[in-house]
Amino acid sequence: MIHQTRKFLLLAGAATALAFSGAGALAHELHDCATTACETELLFAADTPSAGGAAASLASPRYGTWGFDLSGMDRSVKPGDDFFKFANGKWLERTEIPADRTNYGNFAMLRELSEARVHAILDEAAAGKLTDPDAAKIGAAYAAFMDEALAEKLDAKPLEPELAQIRKVKSKDDFTALMGKSSTTGFTSIMPVFVSIDAKSPTKYAVMSVTGGLGLPDRDYYLQPDFAEKKAKYQAYIEQLLTMVGWEKPAENARAIVEFETKLAEASWSRVERRDRDKTYNPMSPTELNAYTPGFDWNRYLAETGLPKVDRIIVTTNTAYPKFAKVYSETPLETLKAWQAFHLTDGAAPLLSTRFVQAHFQFRDKELAGQPELRARWKRAAAFMDGAIGESIGRVYVARYFTPEAKAKMDDLVGNIRTAMRARIETLEWMGPETKAKALEKLAKFTVKIGYPTEWRDYAGLEFKRDDLYGNALRAGAWDWKRRVARLDQPVDKKEWGMTPQTVNAYYNFANNEIVFPAAILQAPFFDPDADPAINYGGIGGVIGHEISHGFDDQGRKSDGDGVLREWWTAEDNAKFKAQAEKLGAQYSAFEPLPGAKVQGGLTMGENIGDMGGLSLALDAYRASLKGAPAPVIEGLTGDQRVFLGWAQVWRQKMRDEALRQQVTTDPHSPAYYRVNGTIRNIPGWYDAWNVQEGDKLYVKPEERVRIW
Repeated sequence: MIHQTRKFLLLAGAATALAFSGAGALAHELHDCATTACETELLFAADTPSAGGAAASLASPRYGTWGFDLSGMDRSVKPGDDFFKFANGKWLERTEIPADRTNYGNFAMLRELSEARVHAILDEAAAGKLTDPDAAKIGAAYAAFMDEALAEKLDAKPLEPELAQIRKVKSKDDFTALMGKSSTTGFTSIMPVFVSIDAKSPTKYAVMSVTGGLGLPDRDYYLQPDFAEKKAKYQAYIEQLLTMVGWEKPAENARAIVEFETKLAEASWSRVERRDRDKTYNPMSPTELNAYTPGFDWNRYLAETGLPKVDRIIVTTNTAYPKFAKVYSETPLETLKAWQAFHLTDGAAPLLSTRFVQAHFQFRDKELAGQPELRARWKRAAAFMDGAIGESIGRVYVARYFTPEAKAKMDDLVGNIRTAMRARIETLEWMGPETKAKALEKLAKFTVKIGYPTEWRDYAGLEFKRDDLYGNALRAGAWDWKRRVARLDQPVDKKEWGMTPQTVNAYYNFANNEIVFPAAILQAPFFDPDADPAINYGGIGGVIGHEISHGFDDQGRKSDGDGVLREWWTAEDNAKFKAQAEKLGAQYSAFEPLPGAKVQGGLTMGENIGDMGGLSLALDAYRASLKGAPAPVIEGLTGDQRVFLGWAQVWRQKMRDEALRQQVTTDPHSPAYYRVNGTIRNIPGWYDAWNVQEGDKLYVKPEERVRIW
């Protein structure tokens, strides 16, 4: 769902915030990108922009003298009681979350660095000093975003043509057609379509559809009593925006919109259900869909999408579709029109005048995620630019900040982690030889992408104007949609990247059976060529292992070595895997970071398996790298100890309570605290390294520890 995520970036000017603040703009129409339709598992939630103060230097950071910040440790804490605080406690005490962030830590600091580097590139482009084929486009788009005076002058005027289209709608049939235009306009849809790789035929693209339509981060915000206050504030926000654009009966319509979305929420699948890749693969023809969803005309809808004649759509949350259609057919047209006007305005608000920007910030960031201050305009511009023309910026970024030597060292590290995974598969006690052979075949077929694409995206035909920010966003979204539609009959582009090089993240793609590491994450504290190898193995080694393990987590394991979604396990091995996974899920479901807000073991299952497998592989690979020689002891710390410290250092993070509550509700990633303490307690090497004994708070009896990979 790269297209839909990018559309949100363009219209909101910020990403879903790995800030874990999730909601906003047109991301709502997707429900989320955690649905298996995304076919991608990230290292952490899918957002790239940073906030906080600008980096003091554009140089890569250093941690201590050998890659670890000893001053951040709290040695008064017993490692076996709370390893996260042992490794990071002093850092936690002295660190304040910047006012324009919902969280802060080592990921955020690297994002600040990447953002500062991008800022320098954008300033050069705007000044006409950048040497790149797309320099003029970059400069025009950035200048348009930074022209705050023009935004104030225009106020709501950029929305007038689309608001007028909504007002002209006279029938449900017309409204269905209007929603069909959501891929190339600012409109939204309750059942958006997109183009993605076909999970059961991964050499081809397919048209897919998900349920959407919600303006709050998750269905739970509508249905759970704990979120009643947020729901009431949401209704007030809807009324505020409708009033600002002069929509009639704002209070009455706001109530009706919340009632409409609540009915959609009641019909929506849970996030845990939406993770199941078997249940979310349901091919149907438009004729079948029309029969399945009485009250919603798919022919009328699809005719406006810009898609060619479609004979097959892969429906994800299929049992929700007839319920959505029923709610749609029973909802008054005037309510639907007001709903569309609100979502149009909400999505565009960050690109309009200050009163719109502030209204959006006060609800989306401050109320829902606890962020005290709005991010600086240039930071919001950087996020917008990454979504609009990110690979051209990335081309400059890589030339300046990513060396061939770093790429070569990453190649070696990936090779070592793959070797460790092969050894683990070969020695698994619970897996039979038939499944092992196929697992080894899948591992051998992994594709690895490091740093940047081998072929840069060609933005020919994409036009940016210096005096039309909202228009630039619409044109970029429409251009990307048309690019994706145009390749429906073409083979899947295996060279394509789902992230820009300046993104601090990593991912595994099910359908391509590939692991991908953008340049921006390949620096300290993850990867420092001059650091102690144990720290690198605990940092980037754990990340590499995490992404490899995604190919064998509870959902990734469902695809074979060619990326085909099919059953390739024996029934016996399948049952054994599920038993271990359920055990792991129960462990995480017991964690309660805030009163009444527990980690969802089912939602976070894939990431927890990735973390546990990743760190285990990193430890194995580090030990193998010693080639039988004893590991050096550095400042009293053994090699194994330093691997675990390297992992813990990566996950240094503080988070505001509202953002944390939203994360455990919506995010498939466990909070950082549990990505350390929840992971290590299942790894035998951690017990040996730190002499953890029965009675220590993190101790788990050997027979109760989980080992999957």
